[in-house]
Amino acid sequence: MSPKQVVFKKASPDKSVTIYMASRDLVDRGDGADPLDGVLVVDSSQLAGKRVYVMLSCTFVYGRRDEDVMGAAFRRDLFVATRQVFPELQDKERLTRSKIQEKLLRKLGRDAFPFFLELPDNLPNSVTLQPGPSDVGKKCAVEFQVKAFRADDRRDEPDGRSSVSLTVRKVQFGPRDVEPSPFAETTFDFLMSDKPLRVKLSLPKETFGHGEPLRAEVRIANWSNRRVKDISLSVEQVTNVVLYSNDKYVKSVAKEETSDGVAAGSSLAKSYTLYPRLEHNKERRGLALDGHLKHQDTNLASSSMVKREVAKELQGILVSYKLLLKMTATGPLGSSEVRVELPFRLMHPKPEAAKDTNECDDITFEDFKRSFLRGVIGEDDEEEQGES
Repeated sequence: MSPKQVVFKKASPDKSVTIYMASRDLVDRGDGADPLDGVLVVDSSQLAGKRVYVMLSCTFVYGRRDEDVMGAAFRRDLFVATRQVFPELQDKERLTRSKIQEKLLRKLGRDAFPFFLELPDNLPNSVTLQPGPSDVGKKCAVEFQVKAFRADDRRDEPDGRSSVSLTVRKVQFGPRDVEPSPFAETTFDFLMSDKPLRVKLSLPKETFGHGEPLRAEVRIANWSNRRVKDISLSVEQVTNVVLYSNDKYVKSVAKEETSDGVAAGSSLAKSYTLYPRLEHNKERRGLALDGHLKHQDTNLASSSMVKREVAKELQGILVSYKLLLKMTATGPLGSSEVRVELPFRLMHPKPEAAKDTNECDDITFEDFKRSFLRGVIGEDDEEEQGES
């Protein structure tokens, strides 16, 4: 039995416009993002001579939607693109269409019209900060939204009854490692010690996939007269809100605490494995996640990769990761903390070439609806609640 192609659909409250999309993710494969494409089904009997448009927007959101402009609420569109879908601006048969669009057009009939929007390569990925229990309705996020609506002009305010909006997610595949294995090496000198303490921290590669364990190599040459104890490692997520607030959040997403030590004049070479995963951090307020989805549909936010010519402020939220090695060196004059940091990337791995699901003959439709993420509601979900 051949696999089925899942297509997500969502209709406006008055059923005049229905949107169909084969993917909820906009994927950046390193050399640019895939275009947004889909199909709109239009009930022309309800249009009253108006046009139908599709709009893609990337927005930075900070605060609550119901807070006034003098409060903490802030919204800024980082990108907006709008296309007229109906009436067609050119012959439908001459439009460039994907294979799944062709299948949908055949299946949905003459009231179906394709749409296609390209994304610039300087847009950020979807990121949302996980709210706490008392943060219902609040959000800090970079969001992507697709909206289809009818209006006399693309600049008109859409009528809620005849418009449909849904949140999608932009993700990026990590580059394949071609550089040497990353490492950080440093030497510590202590008072009243003729010889130093040398520490080396290394990883087998620079880019790790979400859910992949991190195997860290620790090498300590303790030539000093200090005793090293309480060796610990942690993965730190560093989130910078670079637009509007310039807030910075540092969260430990994986930790390995040990009683390992190194006596004076001794050495240590040991491997430690850490697991930076969302499933171990579901209650952490301020943790950056990949987009606005429920837990089983998302993960820790991916590392931000910003091109040199792009202003960092226009990325909204920047995310990075580092491996932190800590230990305590004790001696006759007291104790001191020793720290070594090693940055790395956490991203979606670039998949191997797979069978093209667009070749599937069977199509199954699934209603498009985002679920709650610890009390935060997507804009498309808010509209649906208001209808009930």
